[in-house]
Amino acid sequence: MTRIGLISDTHGFLDEAVWKHFDTCDEIWHAGDFGTADIAAQLAARKPLKGVYGNIDGPDLRRLYPEKLRWQCEEVSVFMTHIGGYPGKYAPGVRAELAATPTQLFLCGHSHILKVMYDAKYHCLHMNPGAAGRQGWHTVRTLLRFVIDGKEIRDCEVIELGGRSS
Repeated sequence: MTRIGLISDTHGFLDEAVWKHFDTCDEIWHAGDFGTADIAAQLAARKPLKGVYGNIDGPDLRRLYPEKLRWQCEEVSVFMTHIGGYPGKYAPGVRAELAATPTQLFLCGHSHILKVMYDAKYHCLHMNPGAAGRQGWHTVRTLLRFVIDGKEIRDCEVIELGGRSS
């Protein structure tokens, strides 16, 4: 069983409250727009970190993290990229990747809109944790926490960190 904390769009701000929600997690996954390499370093210092760079991330983060990342977590095939869209409205190229390589879990950020939805066409679960930072048009900062147990993805929790200015 692997407990995951999923975060995105920190844009250079990491709320201390993240730690109380991610303390029980085995890994942290960041779906892009870290904002600064310091945010990535803070996350990686606490838990094993997987991440992708986002459209606002500079050359320092682009050297550390790829644009797209695929890996196996237990028996679940995972695909993460920052700009991904969602079922029925995928970003260019994502649909072809999902069709070419079976994926059970597709993760992205960018929109600042929290979404968890199943894509019946590609037989995969889509997750976007929304935005945990203060920049953007979202009104509530959010995270996701969930468990991968063998081939099951379960116990998904939406965590609200408060308003964008809090």
